[in-house]
Amino acid sequence: MMAQMDRSTAWRSALLMGAAVAVIAVILGATLDESFFRSWGWLAGPGVWAACALLVSVALRLPAGWTLLGAALSGLPSLVAVLADVHWAGTPLALILFGLWCGRLAARREDESGRARAVTA
Repeated sequence: MMAQMDRSTAWRSALLMGAAVAVIAVILGATLDESFFRSWGWLAGPGVWAACALLVSVALRLPAGWTLLGAALSGLPSLVAVLADVHWAGTPLALILFGLWCGRLAARREDESGRARAVTA
C-alpha cells in the first residue's frame, strides 16, 4: 500500500521553506562578508535551514520535532553538494524531499485524527 500524501502541504511547505531560506540568504549575503561564511558557514547554513523548518512547522501546524527531523534528513543532499564544492546544487532536491516529508506528516496527522474521531463517535 502506498503511503498517503497531503499534496497541498507538500507544495506549501517546500515553497515556504524555499522562500524563507532565500530571504535569509539574501539578507546574510548582503550584510556579512565572505570571511564569515568561510569561518561560520558550516553552522549558519544548518541553523538557517532549521529555523526555516520551524517557521514551516508553525505556519502549517506540523509537529515541530518531526519537521526538524525531516529538515535534517532532507538537508543531507546539500551536505553532499557542499563537499563536492557546488554548494547550492543540493538545495532543490533538499526542498523537494522536505516538502514530501511534510506532506506525509500532514497526511499522517489527518489519518490519526480521523481514527480518534471514529473511536469517540
